[in-house]
Amino acid sequence: MKKKFKVAITGSIGSGKSEFCKIAEKFGFVVIRADEISKQLLSENNLVKEKVLSQFGSDSYINGKPNYKFLAEIVFSNFEKLKKLESILHPIVIKKINQLSNETLKTNDIVFIESALIYEADIESSFDYVILITAPREIRLQRKLQNGFSEEDFNKRELNQIPDEEKKKRADFIFVNDKTTKELEQYFKIFCLTLNIPV
Repeated sequence: MKKKFKVAITGSIGSGKSEFCKIAEKFGFVVIRADEISKQLLSENNLVKEKVLSQFGSDSYINGKPNYKFLAEIVFSNFEKLKKLESILHPIVIKKINQLSNETLKTNDIVFIESALIYEADIESSFDYVILITAPREIRLQRKLQNGFSEEDFNKRELNQIPDEEKKKRADFIFVNDKTTKELEQYFKIFCLTLNIPV
């Protein structure tokens, strides 16, 4: 039987992991995004809503929709509150990722899962391979500033992520994204070639 691959794509804030995922999609591969699942659960899952409202108060939602700005300000300034939100979301997100991955692998040889928190959530063993997208801090910061982040917001989020040096020790593939999208595309092709996946 042909081997099926479940591959995580991770990286610190501003590394370009989303860009790498877009390249995967460009070549026709399925990408499951943990962040999108989290947002969907916050918006649509009544149990999640109840728990978030109970923990963080009525300002967590505006007209039934998640108040992301309010939640981000709270959790990225307070490690305990971040852990509390993660304890609400992570188990359901992980379950959904597994469900979607298994569905995808019925008709595909490989599925990619994008998540910033593979190591933080301690789920690396769920995947056949983990790809780490990395870049120097200054480049990552400039990318996020161009996207409307403040340096303070960048710093807060970065503080809650495991440093790249630690991630590098644990990742199966490390691609440095400090130049062009074209080069990142070459890295993607190298990865597929290594696994004998046609692109």
